[in-house]
Amino acid sequence: MTARVERVVTSGTFELDGGSWEVDNNVWLVGDDNEVLVIDAGHEAGPILEAIGERTVTAIVCTHAHNDHVNAAAQVAEATGAPILVHPDEAPLWQMTYPDRAPDGALANGQVITVAGTDLTVLHTPGHAPGACCLHAPELGALFSGDTLFQGGPGATGRSYSDFPTIVESIREKLLTLPSETVVHTGHGDDTTIAAEAPHVQEWLDRGH
Repeated sequence: MTARVERVVTSGTFELDGGSWEVDNNVWLVGDDNEVLVIDAGHEAGPILEAIGERTVTAIVCTHAHNDHVNAAAQVAEATGAPILVHPDEAPLWQMTYPDRAPDGALANGQVITVAGTDLTVLHTPGHAPGACCLHAPELGALFSGDTLFQGGPGATGRSYSDFPTIVESIREKLLTLPSETVVHTGHGDDTTIAAEAPHVQEWLDRGH
């Protein structure tokens, strides 16, 4: 059975630099009827665990460690026994949410994670956060972009640990080189495609922040 993509939307607050914002997050599940990979367990463990059902969770991958993408990760891990994987450069952000719990494993650029016979390649795409990563699943024609790339442009870079020139470079070098028909499953909001976002690179550079 080929892996499929499922979306769970959870709601809560994103908190950083003393601010708090109400946000809806996309939690992505990739797998089949037997096993599943969870990408960005944010806000509420209940709906995520309900979507997982009886399936084995191979890992919980955090595209980055902003609280709204990780604050249900420990509870999901505890309930499923799955390891939490985070890029080491996310340590300062991770510790804001989990000062007393380290991730179970590290993400690295080029690493391949396999679930239900489908390979997902980790792409380190800093900018929105230092250890931000995307996951590319060529067989599914899919990219899980976290908060690096959205419909209409790059993720926000106006807060701590973020940098606009870095995120644009990450997108140009790591994402826009993917097949143009690749569907981009984002951390918030609607899907887009590489083809839809590619023409906007110069526009982003001209616009700056």
